[in-house]
Amino acid sequence: MTTMRELTETVAESDQQELERLRAEVAAWRALYDKGAKREIGFVNSAREVAPLYTALDTAGADTVRDEVPGAYPYTRGIHPTGYRGKLWTMRQFAGFGSARDTNERFKFLLAHGQTGLSTAFDFPTLMGYDSDHPRSEGEVGKTGVAISSLADMEVLFDGIPLDEVSTSMTINGPAIILWAFYIAAAEKQGVPSEKLQGTIQNDILKEYMAQHAWCFPIEPALRLIVDCFEWGAKHAPKWNTVSISGYHIREAGATAAQELAFTLADGFTYVERGIARGLDVDDFAPRLSFFWDIHNDFFEEIAKLRAARRIWARHMKERYGAKSAKSLLMRFHSQTAGVTLTAQQPMNNVVRVAYQALAAVLGGTQSLHTNSMDETLALPTEHAVQVALRTQQVLAYETGVPNVMDPLGGSYYVEALTDQLEAEAEALFEEIAGQGGVVAGLEQGWFQRKIHESAARQQWEIEQHRRIIVGVNEFVSQGDELEIPLLRIGENVAREQGERLAKVRAERDQALCTERLDKLRTAARGTENVFPHILDCARAYCTLFEIRRALEDVFGAYREPVFF
Repeated sequence: MTTMRELTETVAESDQQELERLRAEVAAWRALYDKGAKREIGFVNSAREVAPLYTALDTAGADTVRDEVPGAYPYTRGIHPTGYRGKLWTMRQFAGFGSARDTNERFKFLLAHGQTGLSTAFDFPTLMGYDSDHPRSEGEVGKTGVAISSLADMEVLFDGIPLDEVSTSMTINGPAIILWAFYIAAAEKQGVPSEKLQGTIQNDILKEYMAQHAWCFPIEPALRLIVDCFEWGAKHAPKWNTVSISGYHIREAGATAAQELAFTLADGFTYVERGIARGLDVDDFAPRLSFFWDIHNDFFEEIAKLRAARRIWARHMKERYGAKSAKSLLMRFHSQTAGVTLTAQQPMNNVVRVAYQALAAVLGGTQSLHTNSMDETLALPTEHAVQVALRTQQVLAYETGVPNVMDPLGGSYYVEALTDQLEAEAEALFEEIAGQGGVVAGLEQGWFQRKIHESAARQQWEIEQHRRIIVGVNEFVSQGDELEIPLLRIGENVAREQGERLAKVRAERDQALCTERLDKLRTAARGTENVFPHILDCARAYCTLFEIRRALEDVFGAYREPVFF
């Protein structure tokens, strides 16, 4: 009778013989491959050459559990056992332009056409914490997103939209805590308590210092405000994601996929550490941390990046930070197709780029997706362009059959090897970050900024040298006139109307109450208490965005970027 030990040894010997056979076959194939004529494939992956063939030899001996299933630790194949058979991803088109009324109409248009969640883009003055009538806002009001200067604007923005029924994402960072207060106060006006609100505030200030540069306060007080959101949200807004840790802007600035993966996760670990340092239980706030990934052109690399991200986050949360709740281990994330890949030349090509990127996001298991519009490299999108982008997601969801199987590329030699490789590259970058003294020290020394700058410069050189092909830009260029498409134009009347609205708000509010609440906010900021309740009280009194920013700035100071280059 064969013993279990003998059976195990027999299986092991058989596996070894199979690997030897495969090595011989691959060697024979390689000899033929090297003799054959081959075309120049150019640079495709963001930072590495890829092999022409992947086999079991490229995954043999890996630590990854190959029989992993969706919904099981470490969640490489997805965080839900049912995948998209349980629930499709949220189709959340980014929208915002002009006045609150303009964007409210666009929100209603998108909801009427099948969008299942709202995502709010703010104009640059709002992103920087300035009111629309501030001198530094001149020429920018409503141009790159919606202008929001007070609770009054937020009320108009969501007029007629039941905030207890929709999920809302807001892409705001430097003054995020203030815009969140405006939203909660607007919900209260609708009779909706904060406990019922669902959505996300981006609130990721570290990547702003690293890549996007929309900030208000120095690093340490900015981190304090984020942890204040964690603390207040855990008690009063349990369904709300109080940060969306964003790789999107890091990648858009020129980072590689591995850098996006590592730098974003390192930011996330820093937020976890600050929450724990505050005395919060990691399992009280970690389940409301979410992520936001850029989905670039390299199809398989993007899928592998998302798979690796889930695995790394789960392992570090469990082994490094001692999270015990399964919800703390789950990486929930939104994805957006890569704006930086869109071209002004031959803009219809952008529809195709976005479709492939959307497919990669879904094959990678995203929970939420924004598909860029064909015209976004030229202007804010028109309704027609937005509808095409939304229909791209709907065709993918309802006509392709792709959502019917979970992680359908799981087990692919290439995808598994690439997942492992990206994970290894991220772990190596974590070591480099630790060598800089952590994320904050790395930012203060300009280490992250230099890494992204070097990667962006290399990619631009590759394009200029035709080593990286961009269809319609450096190859397959059209002769004669380029195709023109209709564009959305933002009139200068938006700034004038915003100024009039602000003047009306200031004239009709209780000025003494505003002054009292702003003074209380300054006092709280000088101490150690959570300032969010005071910001919320200021919002309820119709204090404006810049008035609240300035009250905090009186205590914290303003951030001034060091010169590194």
